[in-house]
Amino acid sequence: MPSWSAFADAAPELAAGVLARLDAHVHKTLATIRADGGPRISGTETRMVDGELWIGSMWEARKALDLRRDPRFALHSGSIDPPDWDGDAKVAGVVEEILDPVRIREVNGEIADLGPTHLFRLDVREASTVAMNAAGTAVVITSWTPGRGVRSLERA
Repeated sequence: MPSWSAFADAAPELAAGVLARLDAHVHKTLATIRADGGPRISGTETRMVDGELWIGSMWEARKALDLRRDPRFALHSGSIDPPDWDGDAKVAGVVEEILDPVRIREVNGEIADLGPTHLFRLDVREASTVAMNAAGTAVVITSWTPGRGVRSLERA
């Protein structure tokens, strides 16, 4: 599974666009899979550290327990309402939980001082941006997967 840095190497322009949209808002929406197979959405924040995309979680929060049981996720950037909307980003894949306390401290920083936390590195199966074209007449969806590379689709 490609790490963020492998995705960025394979599709640097798209990776920069996804990261810019993720960084535009502190709060994002994370989708996980509950024990009963249903979807769960949770608020989360991301961090880019050492060329990798990370999420943390409060100790034993539902999203962390979901990810421990089933590492699949979908992440959606924050967004603003039209007419000021300038696009969204989505990333989906699987997480790797990091258990090393030194690495948790390096990535989570001062949050780790508050007590036990979870730390997950995001591996990317697909990433995309959605935005209006330059003329403002159609939506442009640019996506990437490891097997197919970058593709763009314009929808009016």
